[in-house]
Amino acid sequence: MKVLLIYPVYPDTFWSFKHILPFISRKAAFPPLGLLTVAAMLPTQWEKRLVDVNVAPLRDEDLAWADMVFISAMLVQEAGARDVIARARNMGKRIVAGGPAFTAQPERFRGVDHFVLNEAEITLPPFLDDLARGTPKPVYASSERPDISRTPLPQWDLIDFRDYVTMSVQYSRGCPFDCEFCDIVVMNGRRPRVKPVEQMLRELESLHDAGWRGPVFIVDDNFIGNVASVKQFLPRLIDWQTRHGYPFKFMTEASINLARDGELVRMMSNANFHKVFIGIETPSTDSLEECGKKQNVSMDFPEAIKTLHQNGLQVMGGFIVGFDSDTEGIFEQQIRFIQKIGVVTAMVGILTAMPQTRLWRRLKAENRLLGDATGENTDASLNFIPAMNREALINGYKRLLATLYSPEYYYARINTFLKNYTPTARGRLARSDFRAFLNSLWRIGILSRARFDYWKLLAKTALTKRKALPVAVELAILGRHFQLVAKRALSAMDAWADAPEGDPSQTG
Repeated sequence: MKVLLIYPVYPDTFWSFKHILPFISRKAAFPPLGLLTVAAMLPTQWEKRLVDVNVAPLRDEDLAWADMVFISAMLVQEAGARDVIARARNMGKRIVAGGPAFTAQPERFRGVDHFVLNEAEITLPPFLDDLARGTPKPVYASSERPDISRTPLPQWDLIDFRDYVTMSVQYSRGCPFDCEFCDIVVMNGRRPRVKPVEQMLRELESLHDAGWRGPVFIVDDNFIGNVASVKQFLPRLIDWQTRHGYPFKFMTEASINLARDGELVRMMSNANFHKVFIGIETPSTDSLEECGKKQNVSMDFPEAIKTLHQNGLQVMGGFIVGFDSDTEGIFEQQIRFIQKIGVVTAMVGILTAMPQTRLWRRLKAENRLLGDATGENTDASLNFIPAMNREALINGYKRLLATLYSPEYYYARINTFLKNYTPTARGRLARSDFRAFLNSLWRIGILSRARFDYWKLLAKTALTKRKALPVAVELAILGRHFQLVAKRALSAMDAWADAPEGDPSQTG
Protein backbone atom coordinates (compact mmCIF):
# COMPACT_ATOMS: atom_id res chain seq x y z
CA MET A 1 0.00 0.00 0.00
CA LYS A 2 1.28 3.44 -0.97
CA VAL A 3 -0.08 6.23 1.22
CA LEU A 4 0.24 9.94 0.55
CA LEU A 5 -0.30 12.12 3.63
CA ILE A 6 -1.27 15.69 2.70
CA TYR A 7 -1.39 18.84 4.82
CA PRO A 8 -3.39 21.56 2.99
CA VAL A 9 -2.31 25.15 2.55
CA TYR A 10 -2.56 27.36 5.63
CA PRO A 11 -3.81 30.85 4.68
CA ASP A 12 -2.08 34.09 5.61
CA THR A 13 -3.24 34.56 9.20
CA PHE A 14 -1.95 35.86 12.52
CA TRP A 15 -0.49 32.45 13.42
CA SER A 16 0.84 31.50 9.99
CA PHE A 17 3.90 33.76 10.44
CA LYS A 18 4.27 33.75 6.65
CA HIS A 19 5.79 37.22 6.51
CA ILE A 20 8.72 36.27 8.74
CA LEU A 21 9.75 33.34 6.55
CA PRO A 22 11.74 35.45 4.03
CA PHE A 23 13.85 36.77 6.90
CA ILE A 24 15.10 33.29 7.81
CA SER A 25 14.83 31.38 4.51
CA ARG A 26 12.28 28.88 5.80
CA LYS A 27 9.09 27.70 4.12
CA ALA A 28 6.63 27.15 6.98
CA ALA A 29 6.36 27.89 10.67
CA PHE A 30 5.38 24.45 12.02
CA PRO A 31 5.27 20.87 10.69
CA PRO A 32 2.04 18.81 10.53
CA LEU A 33 2.56 16.95 13.81
CA GLY A 34 -0.76 15.12 13.56
CA LEU A 35 0.08 13.55 10.20
CA LEU A 36 3.60 12.66 11.35
CA THR A 37 2.06 10.83 14.30
CA VAL A 38 -0.63 9.12 12.23
CA ALA A 39 2.06 7.97 9.79
CA ALA A 40 3.75 6.15 12.68
CA MET A 41 0.45 4.36 13.43
CA LEU A 42 0.15 2.94 9.91
CA PRO A 43 1.53 -0.52 9.05
CA THR A 44 5.31 -0.43 8.82
CA GLN A 45 5.31 -2.27 5.50
CA TRP A 46 3.30 0.49 3.81
CA GLU A 47 5.15 3.08 1.73
CA LYS A 48 4.53 6.60 3.00
CA ARG A 49 5.15 10.07 1.66
CA LEU A 50 4.10 13.39 3.13
CA VAL A 51 3.32 16.55 1.18
CA ASP A 52 2.98 19.72 3.21
CA VAL A 53 1.46 22.12 0.69
CA ASN A 54 2.84 25.01 2.75
CA VAL A 55 6.34 23.77 1.87
CA ALA A 56 5.94 22.40 -1.65
CA PRO A 57 3.06 22.22 -4.15
CA LEU A 58 1.02 19.07 -4.47
CA ARG A 59 1.95 17.57 -7.85
CA ASP A 60 -0.12 15.25 -10.00
CA GLU A 61 2.85 12.87 -9.85
CA ASP A 62 2.45 12.67 -6.06
CA LEU A 63 -1.21 11.74 -6.37
CA ALA A 64 -0.54 9.29 -9.22
CA TRP A 65 1.98 7.45 -7.01
CA ALA A 66 -0.49 6.90 -4.17
CA ASP A 67 -3.03 4.15 -3.61
CA MET A 68 -4.66 6.12 -0.81
CA VAL A 69 -4.63 9.74 0.37
CA PHE A 70 -4.76 10.82 4.03
CA ILE A 71 -5.71 14.45 4.73
CA SER A 72 -5.64 16.32 8.05
CA ALA A 73 -6.65 19.95 8.52
CA MET A 74 -7.88 22.64 10.88
CA LEU A 75 -10.96 24.73 10.11
CA VAL A 76 -8.85 27.59 8.79
CA GLN A 77 -7.49 25.20 6.13
CA GLU A 78 -10.94 24.31 4.79
CA ALA A 79 -10.43 25.82 1.33
CA GLY A 80 -7.11 24.04 0.92
CA ALA A 81 -8.62 20.75 2.10
CA ARG A 82 -11.46 21.04 -0.40
CA ASP A 83 -8.93 21.57 -3.19
CA VAL A 84 -6.92 18.50 -2.17
CA ILE A 85 -10.09 16.39 -1.95
CA ALA A 86 -11.22 17.49 -5.41
CA ARG A 87 -7.85 16.73 -7.01
CA ALA A 88 -7.55 13.34 -5.33
CA ARG A 89 -11.13 12.50 -6.29
CA ASN A 90 -10.52 13.44 -9.92
CA MET A 91 -7.60 11.01 -9.99
CA GLY A 92 -9.69 8.22 -8.53
CA LYS A 93 -7.89 7.99 -5.18
CA ARG A 94 -9.41 6.65 -1.98
CA ILE A 95 -9.53 9.55 0.48
CA VAL A 96 -9.25 9.27 4.25
CA ALA A 97 -9.75 12.43 6.32
CA GLY A 98 -9.33 13.29 9.99
CA GLY A 99 -8.27 16.09 12.29
CA PRO A 100 -10.07 19.09 13.84
CA ALA A 101 -11.83 20.42 10.70
CA PHE A 102 -13.30 17.05 9.74
CA THR A 103 -14.16 16.08 13.31
CA ALA A 104 -16.02 19.35 13.92
CA GLN A 105 -18.17 19.26 10.79
CA PRO A 106 -17.59 16.32 8.43
CA GLU A 107 -20.70 17.27 6.46
CA ARG A 108 -18.83 20.28 5.06
CA PHE A 109 -16.48 18.01 3.09
CA ARG A 110 -17.92 16.06 0.19
CA GLY A 111 -15.89 13.49 -1.69
CA VAL A 112 -14.21 11.85 1.33
CA ASP A 113 -14.43 8.06 1.33
CA HIS A 114 -13.63 7.49 5.00
CA PHE A 115 -13.73 9.90 7.92
CA VAL A 116 -11.46 8.80 10.78
CA LEU A 117 -12.54 11.31 13.42
CA ASN A 118 -11.77 12.26 17.01
CA GLU A 119 -8.51 10.84 18.39
CA ALA A 120 -6.69 8.49 16.02
CA GLU A 121 -5.44 6.16 18.75
CA ILE A 122 -9.07 4.99 19.08
CA THR A 123 -10.54 5.35 15.58
CA LEU A 124 -7.64 4.51 13.26
CA PRO A 125 -7.09 0.84 14.33
CA PRO A 126 -10.67 -0.29 13.49
CA PHE A 127 -10.45 1.46 10.14
CA LEU A 128 -7.19 -0.34 9.36
CA ASP A 129 -8.71 -3.67 10.46
CA ASP A 130 -11.79 -3.17 8.26
CA LEU A 131 -9.61 -2.03 5.37
CA ALA A 132 -7.57 -5.24 5.61
CA ARG A 133 -10.83 -7.22 5.46
CA GLY A 134 -12.07 -5.19 2.51
CA THR A 135 -15.02 -3.74 4.45
CA PRO A 136 -14.07 -0.18 5.49
CA LYS A 137 -16.95 2.03 6.70
CA PRO A 138 -17.58 5.67 5.78
CA VAL A 139 -17.21 7.04 9.32
CA TYR A 140 -15.18 6.07 12.36
CA ALA A 141 -15.90 8.17 15.44
CA SER A 142 -15.65 7.74 19.20
CA SER A 143 -16.12 9.77 22.36
CA GLU A 144 -13.56 7.58 24.16
CA ARG A 145 -10.41 9.39 25.35
CA PRO A 146 -7.31 7.30 24.66
CA ASP A 147 -4.37 6.74 26.94
CA ILE A 148 -1.74 8.78 25.09
CA SER A 149 1.06 6.77 26.63
CA ARG A 150 0.46 4.47 23.64
CA THR A 151 0.91 7.25 21.10
CA PRO A 152 3.94 6.46 18.90
CA LEU A 153 6.87 8.75 18.20
CA PRO A 154 6.26 11.05 15.20
CA GLN A 155 7.83 9.82 11.96
CA TRP A 156 10.33 12.68 11.58
CA ASP A 157 11.94 11.18 8.47
CA LEU A 158 8.94 12.24 6.36
CA ILE A 159 9.89 15.93 6.54
CA ASP A 160 12.96 18.07 5.95
CA PHE A 161 13.78 20.05 9.10
CA ARG A 162 15.29 22.81 6.98
CA ASP A 163 11.82 23.76 5.77
CA TYR A 164 10.50 24.75 9.20
CA VAL A 165 11.03 27.46 11.82
CA THR A 166 9.89 25.42 14.82
CA MET A 167 9.32 21.74 15.57
CA SER A 168 6.27 20.52 17.48
CA VAL A 169 5.70 17.86 20.13
CA GLN A 170 2.77 17.08 22.41
CA TYR A 171 2.92 16.34 26.14
CA SER A 172 -0.76 16.38 27.11
CA ARG A 173 -4.32 16.69 25.79
CA GLY A 174 -7.29 18.34 27.44
CA CYS A 175 -7.88 21.30 29.75
CA PRO A 176 -9.51 21.43 33.20
CA PHE A 177 -11.31 24.67 32.37
CA ASP A 178 -14.49 24.97 30.31
CA CYS A 179 -14.58 28.41 28.70
CA GLU A 180 -17.84 28.85 26.82
CA PHE A 181 -16.24 29.74 23.46
CA CYS A 182 -13.43 27.17 23.50
CA ASP A 183 -13.56 23.88 21.58
CA ILE A 184 -10.75 22.17 23.50
CA VAL A 185 -13.19 20.38 25.80
CA VAL A 186 -15.20 19.25 22.76
CA MET A 187 -12.09 17.88 21.06
CA ASN A 188 -9.99 16.59 23.95
CA GLY A 189 -12.02 16.69 27.16
CA ARG A 190 -11.60 18.34 30.56
CA ARG A 191 -9.35 15.74 32.17
CA PRO A 192 -5.79 16.47 31.04
CA ARG A 193 -4.06 13.29 29.91
CA VAL A 194 -0.27 13.33 29.97
CA LYS A 195 2.49 11.22 28.47
CA PRO A 196 4.74 9.47 31.00
CA VAL A 197 8.04 11.22 31.65
CA GLU A 198 10.12 8.48 30.03
CA GLN A 199 7.95 8.53 26.91
CA MET A 200 8.24 12.30 26.61
CA LEU A 201 12.01 12.19 26.99
CA ARG A 202 12.19 9.48 24.30
CA GLU A 203 10.22 11.75 22.00
CA LEU A 204 12.60 14.65 22.59
CA GLU A 205 15.56 12.31 22.17
CA SER A 206 14.16 11.13 18.84
CA LEU A 207 13.85 14.73 17.68
CA HIS A 208 17.39 15.45 18.84
CA ASP A 209 18.76 12.30 17.19
CA ALA A 210 17.02 13.25 13.94
CA GLY A 211 19.13 16.41 13.93
CA TRP A 212 16.85 19.17 15.16
CA ARG A 213 18.27 22.09 17.17
CA GLY A 214 16.24 25.17 17.99
CA PRO A 215 12.67 26.13 18.94
CA VAL A 216 10.19 23.44 19.95
CA PHE A 217 6.48 24.14 20.40
CA ILE A 218 4.78 21.93 22.99
CA VAL A 219 1.34 22.10 21.39
CA ASP A 220 -0.74 21.19 24.44
CA ASP A 221 -4.18 22.67 25.02
CA ASN A 222 -2.93 23.72 28.46
CA PHE A 223 0.58 22.59 29.38
CA ILE A 224 -0.10 23.09 33.11
CA GLY A 225 -3.55 21.46 33.05
CA ASN A 226 -2.17 18.68 35.26
CA VAL A 227 0.20 20.61 37.53
CA ALA A 228 1.31 17.60 39.59
CA SER A 229 2.42 15.69 36.49
CA VAL A 230 4.16 18.73 34.99
CA LYS A 231 6.16 19.20 38.18
CA GLN A 232 7.34 15.60 37.89
CA PHE A 233 8.26 16.07 34.26
CA LEU A 234 10.12 19.40 34.42
CA PRO A 235 13.03 18.35 36.70
CA ARG A 236 13.75 15.47 34.32
CA LEU A 237 13.48 17.84 31.36
CA ILE A 238 15.90 20.27 33.02
CA ASP A 239 18.36 17.42 33.53
CA TRP A 240 17.95 16.29 29.89
CA GLN A 241 18.49 19.82 28.60
CA THR A 242 21.58 20.27 30.79
CA ARG A 243 23.14 17.00 29.63
CA HIS A 244 22.48 17.82 25.97
CA GLY A 245 23.66 21.43 26.11
CA TYR A 246 20.20 23.03 25.85
CA PRO A 247 19.47 22.14 22.21
CA PHE A 248 15.81 23.21 22.46
CA LYS A 249 14.01 26.44 23.37
CA PHE A 250 10.42 25.66 24.31
CA MET A 251 7.19 27.54 23.92
CA THR A 252 3.73 26.35 24.88
CA GLU A 253 0.18 27.31 25.87
CA ALA A 254 -0.96 27.67 29.47
CA SER A 255 -3.59 29.26 31.68
CA ILE A 256 -2.81 32.42 33.65
CA ASN A 257 -2.79 30.60 37.01
CA LEU A 258 0.77 29.68 36.02
CA ALA A 259 1.86 33.08 37.35
CA ARG A 260 0.62 32.19 40.84
CA ASP A 261 2.93 29.18 41.12
CA GLY A 262 6.46 30.51 41.57
CA GLU A 263 7.98 27.03 41.68
CA LEU A 264 6.37 26.07 38.38
CA VAL A 265 7.45 29.33 36.72
CA ARG A 266 11.06 28.81 37.82
CA MET A 267 11.03 25.20 36.64
CA MET A 268 9.79 26.22 33.19
CA SER A 269 12.41 28.93 32.98
CA ASN A 270 15.16 26.50 34.00
CA ALA A 271 13.93 24.00 31.40
CA ASN A 272 14.48 26.70 28.73
CA PHE A 273 10.92 27.76 28.10
CA HIS A 274 10.98 31.24 26.61
CA LYS A 275 7.43 31.87 25.36
CA VAL A 276 3.96 31.02 26.62
CA PHE A 277 0.61 31.74 24.99
CA ILE A 278 -2.14 32.69 27.45
CA GLY A 279 -5.80 33.32 26.76
CA ILE A 280 -6.17 36.65 28.53
CA GLU A 281 -9.31 37.52 26.54
CA THR A 282 -10.53 40.77 28.10
CA PRO A 283 -10.12 43.27 30.95
CA SER A 284 -13.92 43.20 31.44
CA THR A 285 -14.86 41.17 34.51
CA ASP A 286 -18.45 40.91 33.29
CA SER A 287 -17.32 39.37 30.01
CA LEU A 288 -14.94 36.96 31.77
CA GLU A 289 -17.77 35.77 34.00
CA GLU A 290 -20.10 35.52 31.01
CA CYS A 291 -17.77 33.14 29.16
CA GLY A 292 -16.86 31.10 32.24
CA LYS A 293 -13.21 32.20 32.34
CA LYS A 294 -13.17 31.96 36.13
CA GLN A 295 -9.40 31.54 36.38
CA ASN A 296 -8.96 35.06 34.96
CA VAL A 297 -11.55 36.94 37.01
CA SER A 298 -9.52 37.60 40.17
CA MET A 299 -6.14 37.84 38.46
CA ASP A 300 -3.98 40.96 38.76
CA PHE A 301 -2.85 40.84 35.16
CA PRO A 302 -0.16 43.54 35.23
CA GLU A 303 1.57 41.74 38.11
CA ALA A 304 1.02 38.28 36.62
CA ILE A 305 2.50 39.25 33.25
CA LYS A 306 5.36 41.07 34.96
CA THR A 307 6.18 37.92 36.96
CA LEU A 308 6.34 35.79 33.84
CA HIS A 309 8.43 38.33 31.93
CA GLN A 310 10.86 38.65 34.85
CA ASN A 311 11.39 34.89 34.65
CA GLY A 312 12.18 34.93 30.94
CA LEU A 313 8.74 33.77 29.77
CA GLN A 314 7.54 36.11 27.05
CA VAL A 315 3.75 36.17 27.13
CA MET A 316 1.81 35.90 23.88
CA GLY A 317 -1.81 36.82 24.52
CA GLY A 318 -5.18 36.04 23.04
CA PHE A 319 -7.85 38.74 23.33
CA ILE A 320 -11.53 38.79 22.32
CA VAL A 321 -14.18 41.44 21.72
CA GLY A 322 -17.85 40.87 20.97
CA PHE A 323 -19.06 39.22 24.19
CA ASP A 324 -22.68 39.96 25.02
CA SER A 325 -21.47 41.92 28.06
CA ASP A 326 -19.18 44.15 26.01
CA THR A 327 -20.14 47.77 25.56
CA GLU A 328 -18.77 50.12 22.92
CA GLY A 329 -16.15 51.20 25.44
CA ILE A 330 -14.43 47.80 25.26
CA PHE A 331 -12.24 48.75 22.32
CA GLU A 332 -10.49 51.63 24.05
CA GLN A 333 -10.37 49.56 27.24
CA GLN A 334 -8.59 46.73 25.41
CA ILE A 335 -6.07 49.12 23.86
CA ARG A 336 -5.17 50.65 27.25
CA PHE A 337 -5.03 47.22 28.89
CA ILE A 338 -2.81 45.58 26.27
CA GLN A 339 -0.44 48.55 26.20
CA LYS A 340 -0.22 48.60 29.99
CA ILE A 341 0.64 44.92 30.46
CA GLY A 342 3.19 44.94 27.63
CA VAL A 343 2.01 41.84 25.75
CA VAL A 344 3.65 42.47 22.39
CA THR A 345 2.20 39.51 20.51
CA ALA A 346 -1.45 40.34 21.10
CA MET A 347 -3.86 38.35 18.94
CA VAL A 348 -7.19 40.18 19.09
CA GLY A 349 -10.23 38.69 17.42
CA ILE A 350 -13.99 39.01 17.35
CA LEU A 351 -15.76 36.26 19.27
CA THR A 352 -16.51 33.20 17.12
CA ALA A 353 -18.96 30.40 17.82
CA MET A 354 -16.92 27.28 17.13
CA PRO A 355 -18.88 24.11 16.31
CA GLN A 356 -20.35 22.18 19.26
CA THR A 357 -18.98 24.54 21.94
CA ARG A 358 -21.20 25.74 24.77
CA LEU A 359 -21.32 29.14 23.06
CA TRP A 360 -22.39 27.54 19.76
CA ARG A 361 -25.16 25.59 21.49
CA ARG A 362 -26.41 28.64 23.41
CA LEU A 363 -26.49 30.85 20.34
CA LYS A 364 -28.20 28.12 18.35
CA ALA A 365 -30.88 27.85 21.04
CA GLU A 366 -31.28 31.65 20.92
CA ASN A 367 -31.58 31.52 17.10
CA ARG A 368 -28.50 33.76 16.75
CA LEU A 369 -26.23 31.55 14.66
CA LEU A 370 -25.65 32.85 11.14
CA GLY A 371 -23.22 30.37 9.59
CA ASP A 372 -20.08 28.35 10.00
CA ALA A 373 -16.88 29.43 11.70
CA THR A 374 -13.91 30.05 9.44
CA GLY A 375 -11.29 29.24 12.08
CA GLU A 376 -9.56 32.54 11.32
CA ASN A 377 -9.01 34.78 14.34
CA THR A 378 -8.76 38.15 12.65
CA ASP A 379 -11.06 38.10 9.61
CA ALA A 380 -14.06 39.59 11.50
CA SER A 381 -16.34 36.95 9.97
CA LEU A 382 -19.26 37.18 12.40
CA ASN A 383 -21.05 33.84 12.45
CA PHE A 384 -23.63 34.94 15.00
CA ILE A 385 -25.82 37.97 15.75
CA PRO A 386 -23.94 40.02 18.36
CA ALA A 387 -25.58 41.83 21.27
CA MET A 388 -23.66 44.96 20.28
CA ASN A 389 -24.67 46.77 17.13
CA ARG A 390 -22.93 44.96 14.26
CA GLU A 391 -21.55 48.11 12.67
CA ALA A 392 -20.26 49.40 16.01
CA LEU A 393 -18.55 46.06 16.68
CA ILE A 394 -16.82 45.90 13.32
CA ASN A 395 -15.79 49.57 13.37
CA GLY A 396 -14.53 49.27 16.94
CA TYR A 397 -12.55 46.17 16.06
CA LYS A 398 -11.06 47.91 13.04
CA ARG A 399 -9.91 50.77 15.26
CA LEU A 400 -8.52 48.31 17.79
CA LEU A 401 -6.54 46.36 15.20
CA ALA A 402 -5.26 49.44 13.39
CA THR A 403 -4.11 51.01 16.66
CA LEU A 404 -2.43 47.99 18.26
CA TYR A 405 -0.31 47.22 15.19
CA SER A 406 0.60 50.74 14.25
CA PRO A 407 4.38 51.17 14.70
CA GLU A 408 3.82 53.71 17.48
CA TYR A 409 1.78 51.39 19.67
CA TYR A 410 3.58 48.19 18.73
CA TYR A 411 7.06 49.50 19.55
CA ALA A 412 5.74 51.11 22.74
CA ARG A 413 4.64 47.63 23.85
CA ILE A 414 8.07 46.22 23.05
CA ASN A 415 9.65 48.84 25.30
CA THR A 416 7.16 48.11 28.11
CA PHE A 417 7.92 44.42 27.77
CA LEU A 418 11.70 44.92 27.82
CA LYS A 419 11.54 46.96 31.03
CA ASN A 420 10.48 43.88 32.96
CA TYR A 421 11.98 41.14 30.81
CA THR A 422 14.91 39.10 32.06
CA PRO A 423 16.43 36.95 29.29
CA THR A 424 16.97 33.43 30.60
CA ALA A 425 16.99 31.28 27.43
CA ARG A 426 20.12 29.17 27.02
CA GLY A 427 21.77 27.86 23.90
CA ARG A 428 23.64 29.35 21.00
CA LEU A 429 22.18 31.62 18.40
CA ALA A 430 21.57 29.79 15.14
CA ARG A 431 22.82 30.85 11.73
CA SER A 432 19.22 31.70 10.83
CA ASP A 433 19.15 34.21 13.71
CA PHE A 434 22.04 36.15 12.19
CA ARG A 435 20.43 35.90 8.76
CA ALA A 436 17.18 37.28 10.18
CA PHE A 437 19.01 40.17 11.83
CA LEU A 438 20.82 41.13 8.63
CA ASN A 439 17.59 40.93 6.62
CA SER A 440 15.81 43.06 9.20
CA LEU A 441 18.38 45.83 8.79
CA TRP A 442 17.25 46.23 5.19
CA ARG A 443 13.61 45.16 5.21
CA ILE A 444 12.65 47.04 8.38
CA GLY A 445 15.52 49.43 9.01
CA ILE A 446 15.44 50.89 5.48
CA LEU A 447 12.24 49.92 3.66
CA SER A 448 9.65 49.89 6.44
CA ARG A 449 7.68 52.87 7.69
CA ALA A 450 8.64 51.61 11.15
CA ARG A 451 12.33 52.19 10.44
CA PHE A 452 12.81 55.02 12.95
CA ASP A 453 11.15 53.00 15.73
CA TYR A 454 13.28 50.01 14.73
CA TRP A 455 16.59 51.87 15.00
CA LYS A 456 15.60 53.48 18.30
CA LEU A 457 14.69 50.04 19.67
CA LEU A 458 18.01 48.51 18.62
CA ALA A 459 20.05 51.39 20.05
CA LYS A 460 18.19 51.48 23.34
CA THR A 461 18.29 47.70 23.83
CA ALA A 462 21.99 47.51 22.95
CA LEU A 463 22.76 50.16 25.54
CA THR A 464 20.45 49.11 28.38
CA LYS A 465 19.73 45.37 28.03
CA ARG A 466 22.16 43.83 25.56
CA LYS A 467 21.20 40.22 26.29
CA ALA A 468 17.66 40.99 25.15
CA LEU A 469 18.80 42.26 21.74
CA PRO A 470 17.95 39.00 19.87
CA VAL A 471 14.44 39.11 21.34
CA ALA A 472 14.05 42.77 20.36
CA VAL A 473 15.06 41.96 16.77
CA GLU A 474 12.66 39.01 16.68
CA LEU A 475 9.77 41.17 17.91
CA ALA A 476 10.55 43.80 15.28
CA ILE A 477 10.39 41.10 12.58
CA LEU A 478 7.16 39.71 14.02
CA GLY A 479 5.76 43.22 13.98
CA ARG A 480 6.23 43.32 10.22
CA HIS A 481 4.13 40.15 9.91
CA PHE A 482 1.41 41.41 12.24
CA GLN A 483 1.18 44.76 10.45
CA LEU A 484 0.68 43.04 7.10
CA VAL A 485 -1.92 40.65 8.52
CA ALA A 486 -3.74 43.56 10.16
CA LYS A 487 -3.72 45.46 6.87
CA ARG A 488 -5.29 42.47 5.09
CA ALA A 489 -7.85 42.03 7.87
CA LEU A 490 -8.82 45.70 7.74
CA SER A 491 -9.39 45.45 3.99
CA ALA A 492 -11.60 42.39 4.56
CA MET A 493 -13.58 44.26 7.18
CA ASP A 494 -14.30 47.07 4.77
CA ALA A 495 -16.05 44.45 2.64
CA TRP A 496 -17.86 43.12 5.71
CA ALA A 497 -19.11 46.57 6.61
CA ASP A 498 -20.81 46.76 3.21
CA ALA A 499 -22.52 43.38 3.61
CA PRO A 500 -26.25 43.25 4.52
CA GLU A 501 -27.09 42.77 8.21
CA GLY A 502 -27.19 39.06 9.06
CA ASP A 503 -26.27 37.90 5.55
CA PRO A 504 -25.22 34.24 6.07
CA SER A 505 -23.34 34.27 2.76
CA GLN A 506 -20.80 36.58 4.35
CA THR A 507 -19.83 34.18 7.13
CA GLY A 508 -17.58 31.92 5.04
